[in-house]
Amino acid sequence: MSVSVKNISKFYGEQPALDDVSLEIKTGEIVGFLGPNGAGKSTMMKIISCFIPPSKGIVEVCGYNVMLDSIHVRKEVGYLPEHNPLYLEMYVKEYLEFIAGIHRIRSPWKRVSEMIGMVGLGPEQNKKIGALSKGYRQRVGLAQAMIHSPKVLILDEPTSGLDPNQLEDIRQLIKMIGTEKTVMLSTHIMQEVEAMCERIIIINRGRIVANDKTGVVRKKAETGTGNVVVVEFDKTVARNQLTPLKGIRDAENIKGNFWRIQATGKEDIRGIIFQFAVDRNLQVLTLQKEEKSLEDAFKELTGKKG
Repeated sequence: MSVSVKNISKFYGEQPALDDVSLEIKTGEIVGFLGPNGAGKSTMMKIISCFIPPSKGIVEVCGYNVMLDSIHVRKEVGYLPEHNPLYLEMYVKEYLEFIAGIHRIRSPWKRVSEMIGMVGLGPEQNKKIGALSKGYRQRVGLAQAMIHSPKVLILDEPTSGLDPNQLEDIRQLIKMIGTEKTVMLSTHIMQEVEAMCERIIIINRGRIVANDKTGVVRKKAETGTGNVVVVEFDKTVARNQLTPLKGIRDAENIKGNFWRIQATGKEDIRGIIFQFAVDRNLQVLTLQKEEKSLEDAFKELTGKKG
């Protein structure tokens, strides 16, 4: 087990930032760590990477305890914090050589060259960091996090400020890294989570509210909301014609002859709607179930229902 978190709590005064949190991440997993602002994501990442100590509980990284073996943990962890701290007056190559020196890397020039190629910094390598765009600064941050070949990579908002082309490049890079390393990443971009992460952990108010595969989490969030169907008729239909139908909780006119119809439970109401159209000599132009998105699930699980 690359990362093992057992009953971790963190208090700032009497205010709990984390409340009895437990989780595990295996080698070769890319796990999305999600939550609203202030939920405890960054606090958890800082504890795992030895930036701050926990108030209670045990965290182990690659078998090393973060409190008892912090030097060993730091050797095994690469960390890109949300607010990427860089020396803006240093040149890109100079900065990465400096970081390589801190890690006592053999042949630092060779490793710096490898990292520059890996994260796509080639065109900018001779510039000062302060002259780089936000996207390229993120690449420098990724390079410094990976330069010592850590077994565990912790990325807090790694795609912040990237344009669509850069986003795709970094996404592919993270997926490639995740085939042999443990990656824990936090982001508010749900599409990125679905594109990169095999599993997601959602934290809310310092507690884990979901820890499962993406599709499973999405399905769990559907409980109690009923199925939703979007239908387009060829003629005008009134709301009071739809709501009395068996199995239908509510009907909302989207525009024109488009309706968004919610079921009272989990049953598929498409047959009921189709029979309604047949009985009234209507044509059904569109009829499909509305799938829950990960964003919908996130809102449900963190108490912000759409």
